Amino acid sequence: MSPPMDAPVLSPGGRVDTSQAIKPVKIAVLTISDTRDEESDTSGHVLAERVRGAGHELVGKAIVPDDIDAIRARVNDWIASGNVEAIVTTGGTGITGRDVTPEAIRPLFDKEIDGFSVIFHLVSYQSVGLSTLQSRALAGLIKGVFVFCLPGSNGAVKDGWDKVISAQLDSRHGPCNMVELMPRLMET
Repeated sequence: MSPPMDAPVLSPGGRVDTSQAIKPVKIAVLTISDTRDEESDTSGHVLAERVRGAGHELVGKAIVPDDIDAIRARVNDWIASGNVEAIVTTGGTGITGRDVTPEAIRPLFDKEIDGFSVIFHLVSYQSVGLSTLQSRALAGLIKGVFVFCLPGSNGAVKDGWDKVISAQLDSRHGPCNMVELMPRLMET
């Protein structure tokens, strides 16, 4: 016998109450790459598609080079706009010389979400094995905006969004989610 249509469905580490409407989150997607343009930005397109497919609002999409100042400028502009509740970046989290996303973003964090990296690597290990060691994925809060930094491969973006970020940005996910914390992020 199958469960009723409005029964909660299993989700990573919890349940999604499908009888409730999702509260759309305003999300911007940032691709960090010296080589990609709008046409070749496959990981950015995958993220944008998944953001919209999950019922959220894609409020920005951009590509910047692997440059600390360019990355910070785009992130800070989106945060200052007041129209962004979460930013998901793709690219620049590796260990080569031009990979500078953590160096650009980490100093901006008011709070780092340490568990994100741990869970991302757990999920990534299931897909790519020990190659996950080459990623420095991270997440945190900047002025009340969630920022998630994923590697630049399509597989890493799918794993990061599908298996980690999407559930926490789904207001229907229980026992808790990041959306329900949004009104309290700037408390003093």
